[in-house]
Amino acid sequence: MPMPENVRAHIVVSGRVQGVFFRAATQEKAQKLGLTGWVKNLAGSRVEAVFEGKKAKGEEMVKWAKNGPPGAIVRDLELIWEEYKGEFSQFEIKYD
Repeated sequence: MPMPENVRAHIVVSGRVQGVFFRAATQEKAQKLGLTGWVKNLAGSRVEAVFEGKKAKGEEMVKWAKNGPPGAIVRDLELIWEEYKGEFSQFEIKYD
């Protein structure tokens, strides 16, 4: 049986996604799923994230992000599947 392929998902989520612990909840969920990458706030009440890991786990993470944590109101989720790079050792919150 072949190993599940690794994927890289790049998302930008908009709506009420700042001030509702979206980044912290995203980090917690990604770590539980064994994904690596990062999440950060963007201007315009948006959150950007990159997840890398097993395909099924990446798909589960994207599905979760369409709703986010309690208190979040996701109006839109832009998703780009990118080539897996394996460049992250953990999942972190970026502050920049």
